[in-house]
Amino acid sequence: MLSAIISAIVIGLIIGALARLVLPGRQNISILLTILVGIVAAVIGTFLANAIGVATTNGIDWIELVLQVAVAAVGVTVVGSLSGRRR
Repeated sequence: MLSAIISAIVIGLIIGALARLVLPGRQNISILLTILVGIVAAVIGTFLANAIGVATTNGIDWIELVLQVAVAAVGVTVVGSLSGRRR
């Protein structure tokens, strides 16, 4: 159980960081929110990949990774715009 939580945090960090790299400009979002958005995006991206039948391939699942990063980029944009309105 603990290894699953640690894996989710690491994957969320990587997916969230990749999403921030893909987006132009500066995002007003904390690293904790980036990790949370990355974790949620990884789950949603995996679900989408399963739904379209590209989740399991030989080697690295590039299509699934692209879906996860795209969902995370949308999530970072939404969370960043919501946190920007509060100020």
